[in-house]
Amino acid sequence: MNLDALTQSPIVAVLRAPTAEAALGAVDALVAGGVTAIEITYSTPEPAEVIREIARRHGASVYLGAGTITTPEQAAEVAEAGAQFLVSPGSVPRVAAAMLATGRVTMLGALTPTEIMVAQDLGAHVVKVFPASLGGPAYLRSLRGPFPDATLMPTGGVNAGNIAEWFAAGAIAVGAGSDLLSPPAMASGDWLTITETARSFVAALP
Repeated sequence: MNLDALTQSPIVAVLRAPTAEAALGAVDALVAGGVTAIEITYSTPEPAEVIREIARRHGASVYLGAGTITTPEQAAEVAEAGAQFLVSPGSVPRVAAAMLATGRVTMLGALTPTEIMVAQDLGAHVVKVFPASLGGPAYLRSLRGPFPDATLMPTGGVNAGNIAEWFAAGAIAVGAGSDLLSPPAMASGDWLTITETARSFVAALP
């Protein structure tokens, strides 16, 4: 699987918006700030419709995915809507199989060495190390011992102050949620704050 789009846009914004309208506003703000890899989670209302609208607005300028996928039906729905990558918080065989069947880049969640081995065995193109905040960059660096070639994307605990450490520890990309997308800013429509935060993340890339 070609992961060029991910390595070229290595900050994945994990978007959990209170409304579909807020999701669209947040994406516009992220793109203005230079963050163009967008993961619309299933905790956002109407995720498939949001994905369709983002694709219509931004086209090839964004690398668009869907997250918090926990059922085969969800995987099929968002793939049909235009998601280019699919993310699950765990590694469940039937869900992984459905994600892979779409032909999209498949990211499966794992935390422990055993879970990483399971995700790889199920065919994950990328292993989402979650919640990465529990161990920080030092934990990711330790995982590089037994898994030197694994494509690891830590998610959780990533901010502008430590993003360079995550990449130094061996991340192929990072997932950033509330540190990038302030819930109060999304709730109030403070898109300038989100744009400025996005710029700070991009500026901190190694």
